[in-house]
Amino acid sequence: MKLPEIKLVPLQPFRPMRRFKQAIPEEACFRILENAYRGFLSVNGDGGYPYSVPINFVFEDGKLYFHCAREGHKLDAIRACDKACFTVLDEPEKEPGDWWYHVNSVICFGRVAIVADEQERMDKLRSLAGKYFPAGYDTEADILRNGPRAEILAFTIEHISGKAVREK
Repeated sequence: MKLPEIKLVPLQPFRPMRRFKQAIPEEACFRILENAYRGFLSVNGDGGYPYSVPINFVFEDGKLYFHCAREGHKLDAIRACDKACFTVLDEPEKEPGDWWYHVNSVICFGRVAIVADEQERMDKLRSLAGKYFPAGYDTEADILRNGPRAEILAFTIEHISGKAVREK
């Protein structure tokens, strides 16, 4: 007897976007991540409550990188559960004659890990400094002075979606 062919359906842990007509392409999501100034990192906090914090970041090599202190609520939460969400908005725009804004948002779901490799940690500190420090600032001196007290977190994106909000 011949067995029937079975097609396995991969599990979809992420819901499809309800307002799918407002979805923006993945490539546009990555451009927003490259240009956005700040986002919100959300983790599973104390007592099962969500913990969301505004945070500077850099998007490189398909990952998000953040810096933080070597101790605190955020790191305790990440050590307990590495799953996280990161949200950014691009700069809002207003069309002439409109009172409402148009904005694009990107939500990333993934896992966060502390960067253990010292060379990678230093490279990402320099990347963050290049994005946020003013021209002419002595980033190397700052990194030498403050770098030993900083952790670098790497956020590996498992799912990304973007939405164009054009509502009033």
